Amino acid sequence: MDSDDTIPISLIAHTVFCPRRAWLEAQGEQVDSFAITAGTMAHKRVDNASESRPGVERAMLIHSDELGLTGRCDVVKEHDDDSLEVIEYKSTPSRRRAEITESQRIQVIAQAMCLEEMGYHVTSAGVYFTNHHTQVPVLIDNDARTECREWVQRTRELIGSFHAPEPLLDDPRCVGCSHAAVCLPDENRHTEGQKARSISVSDPDGTILHIVTPGARASLRQGRVTVSKAGEELASVPLEKVCGIVVHGNVDLSSALVREMLWRRLTVVWCSGRGRVIGWASSAESPNGQPRVHLHSMSELGCLPIAQQVIRAKIGNQATLLRRNGDCPGLVTELRSLSRATADMPSLPELFALEGRAAQSYFSGFPSMLKGGESDAFLREWPGRHGRGATDPLNAAMNFTYSLLLSDCIRALVACGLDPHAGFLHSPSRNKPALALDLMEEFRAPIADSVILTCINNGALTTDMFTHTLGDSRLTAQGRNAIVSAYEHRVTTEISHPTFGYTVSWRRTIEVQARIILGVVDGTRADYKGMTVR
Repeated sequence: MDSDDTIPISLIAHTVFCPRRAWLEAQGEQVDSFAITAGTMAHKRVDNASESRPGVERAMLIHSDELGLTGRCDVVKEHDDDSLEVIEYKSTPSRRRAEITESQRIQVIAQAMCLEEMGYHVTSAGVYFTNHHTQVPVLIDNDARTECREWVQRTRELIGSFHAPEPLLDDPRCVGCSHAAVCLPDENRHTEGQKARSISVSDPDGTILHIVTPGARASLRQGRVTVSKAGEELASVPLEKVCGIVVHGNVDLSSALVREMLWRRLTVVWCSGRGRVIGWASSAESPNGQPRVHLHSMSELGCLPIAQQVIRAKIGNQATLLRRNGDCPGLVTELRSLSRATADMPSLPELFALEGRAAQSYFSGFPSMLKGGESDAFLREWPGRHGRGATDPLNAAMNFTYSLLLSDCIRALVACGLDPHAGFLHSPSRNKPALALDLMEEFRAPIADSVILTCINNGALTTDMFTHTLGDSRLTAQGRNAIVSAYEHRVTTEISHPTFGYTVSWRRTIEVQARIILGVVDGTRADYKGMTVR
């Protein structure tokens, strides 16, 4: 059988455990969890082939041309009659009994069948539970071999399918599953009025490293990311704590650091000093290749329901921010009405027209939310909302903050294996990251605009932190640092998710929405629902 057609034995076991998890793993979704770490520690010795001794082979590579399988046996013992015993090591929490699961049983049977095809005589097999120091036998007979062949065939059909299997419904296997953070079982099966289960889907244990000092250089040194300038060390962060890098302006990155980030499948985003996203680097081993192909087809054909949900959520969140912080009840009512009207828009041009009306109303009330610090100084120079080429400090600050949000949206989409360019609302024909721009729309008000209000109202950002050159207003390094600090504080703030009810950070919420888009693309979900705050 061709090497491209072989599948790992572990994938067969995962199919038995949960077909959706196996499909996600085949699509390249990789995660770390306590269970995986515990399993790695349990295998630490048996995974070392140098620990082998006469009669006991460790980390033995095995294969089957007939079944198209590859794998590795933890321990293979040779008896006096030249027969073999296969032993699989597993870690089980001490509060649980040392019982073999169906997936573990099929895994051991598959290992035995590979050894038999390689010319060995296997007479016994078992699973050794490291926490209990107990070995439980596994029966290898013709019925077991037939069952294993059936699971191999099911796995081949599964990974060859374009559509993802349905998530498990209210199943205890989801609690603590290593892939729950990318599977989102309850989110993808969620219906109105249903409360999601409390599934351990934690935020990434790491930080986004923003490098804003002009002329600085970031490099990898002894397991740490070190930022220096002119021989002076400015910062040093453990590499394990970094889950992404955003470069602002004229900053160098060493090739070793970039290579390590890509090897870890972490994204590096480059921005101009004014905040415009220039580009990004991501690993070639991107997950969800098949859904990504379908995404491009959907983007070309257009998907009005997703675009409607994005704009509905955007306008609704603008209304909420204005209600909480401003003094324009009439505008809030108008925005609520426009948000509801998105469902009646029959085409993208009409949807854009409605969005434009909402933006005009929202930004006409924006000054009412600036009430402290140097708000008067910012408003004196503010001509209204303008994008590129900002001539006043407030628009310049908004543009910079929106670029930080865009960087997070790009990183979330790349983590899902989606192409940030293949959008539904914004057109990819303009050579912009259209899908990332789509995703950020519903987060503009609750994240980016909220950061601007906080910085100005509490005095963290002043007009002295801007320079004016040839009519343009630009942030100084002090101003960029102030906004980056406030932005990171905001996106790491935990909220109660308005739809699913669990506690989650704003940054994780962005990826949840990206994965809901993925669910629509791979067929897991029937429709997309934008994220709206109450």
